[in-house]
Amino acid sequence: MKKAVIITVGGIAVLFAIIYAFIYFVTFSDGIRSGELIKISHKGVLVKTWEGEISQGISGAQIFSFSVLDKDQEVIEKLQEYQGQYVKLEYIERYATFFWLGDTKYFITSVAQEDSPHFRK
Repeated sequence: MKKAVIITVGGIAVLFAIIYAFIYFVTFSDGIRSGELIKISHKGVLVKTWEGEISQGISGAQIFSFSVLDKDQEVIEKLQEYQGQYVKLEYIERYATFFWLGDTKYFITSVAQEDSPHFRK
């Protein structure tokens, strides 16, 4: 009986590890989006995650929501610096996410400031 419980618990742990590795390391897509950075916040009660939004249209017609991993401190600092400005975001999309990683499936890997197409010089 004791051996069966150990095997069952071990099997569940291995299954969880495989699912976690798949969700964390396997990406569904990657790409680039541009827009006005309208929000970057550190939110949560038990587990805080970095969440943000860019507006990709006039008057917020199309909002792209994203998350940033805690380990990407350079990206977080740049997003805070570029708040309210037009930015270009490189991202990866995962199949799913866990609550301690972020609220969305889109995770930003780099950010750069860009000139707005609405106000050309």
